[in-house]
Amino acid sequence: MAGARPKSRSASEPGEPSDAFIFFGATGDLAYKQIFPALADLIRDEGFDLPIIGVARSGDLDSLKERARRSLAEHGFTDAAATQALTDRLRYVKGSDEDIETFRALRRELGEARHPLHYLAVPPALFGEVVGCLQVSGCAAGARIIVEKPFGRDLASAVALNETIHEVFAEPDVFRIDHYLGKEPVQNLVYFRFANSFLEPLWNRDHVASVQINMPEAMDVADRGAFYDQAGAIRDVVQNHLLQVVSLLAMEPPSGHTPEAIRNEKYKVLDSIRPLVPDDLVRGQYRGYRDTKGVAADSSVETFVALRLHIDSWRWAGVPFYIRTGKCLPVTATEVLVEMKRPPQSLFGEAQQRDADYFRFRLSPDMSISLGALAKKPGEAMAGEPVELLASHESGSERPPYQRLIGDASRGDQSLFAGEDLVEAAWRVVNGVLDDKTPLNVYELGTWGPPEAAGVLDRGDRWHDPVATPRMAASK
Repeated sequence: MAGARPKSRSASEPGEPSDAFIFFGATGDLAYKQIFPALADLIRDEGFDLPIIGVARSGDLDSLKERARRSLAEHGFTDAAATQALTDRLRYVKGSDEDIETFRALRRELGEARHPLHYLAVPPALFGEVVGCLQVSGCAAGARIIVEKPFGRDLASAVALNETIHEVFAEPDVFRIDHYLGKEPVQNLVYFRFANSFLEPLWNRDHVASVQINMPEAMDVADRGAFYDQAGAIRDVVQNHLLQVVSLLAMEPPSGHTPEAIRNEKYKVLDSIRPLVPDDLVRGQYRGYRDTKGVAADSSVETFVALRLHIDSWRWAGVPFYIRTGKCLPVTATEVLVEMKRPPQSLFGEAQQRDADYFRFRLSPDMSISLGALAKKPGEAMAGEPVELLASHESGSERPPYQRLIGDASRGDQSLFAGEDLVEAAWRVVNGVLDDKTPLNVYELGTWGPPEAAGVLDRGDRWHDPVATPRMAASK
């Protein structure tokens, strides 16, 4: 891009709705898999009536409309009226993300729009150039911007990227999208914690023995080898998805329901997590990963990680938080298990060791909350057996994450987006273990990762493997 960047800021009014939606990378996979279906859902369910402008290097308006139709058909979208409305609203600007003339053409296409919402569905390396061109062309005036993860590769790059974006956009106009935060089960964590009074007296180091988050994936990296070999499990899901779940589990009650109140408490959690050191984690790589297209023959990137977090706060001091995630594991699921401390004495003389009481939150593929406890077995003997009280929810009425997040961004609602302080705090947690210097353990496909993963657990703790559910079996 030619020319210097003026250091002005955009000025969309709080609560002012966006009046145009622009997505860069309109012919890419993200647009095909997520953005087109989300826009169609918004049109059908919420009357989303903004002009929709795609920007890409190749093709034309007719081919973009056909791509949108194929995307919706492939994703099972059957509302003909909404499909027609989406294609009718589509416009197209052909050009490079680094060419200022592309952005001047975009400004002309925007016409009378004064509060556009720009979605950067492009590689993060292009964010700086796109933001600068938006500024010079006038497309940033009064605008908001959505940027995809990964937001940086480490702490230094995230700080630099924030500085670049803030040369043009004020923080309230920046929406760092993480689709995981838009999922209904993840939001249910916050609701369950703070809508029920019985939980709060127990939710602390006096009663909780450990917290465990498992996010196994049965699939391999498939055709994402080139991307994944630049990321790995820590960058791909730990720094963003799973640390966000930790912040929701460990946060203090917010002062109100405003986005700022909730995000402030999440930040305090991330800021109080002790930065990881090599002894806190075990990395693994599934056998055959290096044979994947796009992966280096000598790759040291992890496809599995197990780690232990320490939260240095009054509520959680001394309580280990365990995270385990990886590819080619036995099932695909996301599950939180909060294990409670055992009673100080065994009143009934039962010598056999048993699992402690627990709360289990299943976040995917189905959503459920359960309480594990011990109940008396039928009969005269005072002997117990484990039972689980289960509440499940499968209404199917939840808005898909991208529909929710794009709709919220168009209204200026930051509730489900990560602020710059949260992003940088999360990178501080993992920054010290991103150098691939910790040992890499090979594990077999379909196992629960390398046996060495048990080394991050405190004595007496064990990994709780999520089990397959009927919904998992039906989805295969």
